[in-house]
Amino acid sequence: MKAIRLHAPGGPEQLVLEEIETPRPAAGEALVRVHAAAITRDELEWPVDRLPAIPSYELSGEVVEGESVGAAVYALTPFDRDGTAAEYAVVPEALLAPKPRSLSHVESAAVPLPALSAWQGLFTHGQLAPGQRVLVTGATGGVGHLAVQLARRVGAEVLTDVGDVREPFDLVFDTVGGDVLTQRKARRVVSVAQQPPGDGIYFVVAPDRAQLVELAELIDRGEIRPEIDSVFALADARAAFERSMARGKRGKVVLRVIEE
Repeated sequence: MKAIRLHAPGGPEQLVLEEIETPRPAAGEALVRVHAAAITRDELEWPVDRLPAIPSYELSGEVVEGESVGAAVYALTPFDRDGTAAEYAVVPEALLAPKPRSLSHVESAAVPLPALSAWQGLFTHGQLAPGQRVLVTGATGGVGHLAVQLARRVGAEVLTDVGDVREPFDLVFDTVGGDVLTQRKARRVVSVAQQPPGDGIYFVVAPDRAQLVELAELIDRGEIRPEIDSVFALADARAAFERSMARGKRGKVVLRVIEE
């Protein structure tokens, strides 16, 4: 199969498109034909202890081996194994969720990591409740734009401007890091970017099939919608990662593996 692999620590210049053996699923795993895979800005730093490694941990595709052959699925895959920037990927069956019916594979691939990050940041760690005030930093980014939609859906008052607004907030959900974490007054601070000061919470998103099932239902009811910044062919992965690191993105950068 064709796959993108990172061969040495560094940036996109270390990515190579090459032919490698198609992986075989073990018990409890599925082989997925990848239609699209989304990427995250700093993820080339994650697998440097197990190179060469395939990046991208978000996919949408079709099961070709496993318990649900033929199913259209999407998932956030584990971070401690090869990713999904390839024609095929092996994924634990327990993490695969039916992809949103109303979205294409490219759109579905843009959902798992940012939507799960937003869900877990707002509700699992942030304990956001209806009527509370939440400040979302990086509100146009991959995580931030979905956090805004999810928070508004539950009836929270959502602010995205870090200027002169009434404080304290019930929750600051931070997706970018920086000085905002020391400048804003909040009852609770949760970040996916860095450890907040004091008793704030920093967390790494966890794969969660049940949450993806619920998110797909919200998408199919038109209550939330992912935004795509740009789409690149698998062979253009270097350019895709360069775009993911650029300023001014709106939404996710996606690799299209199969033309739809």
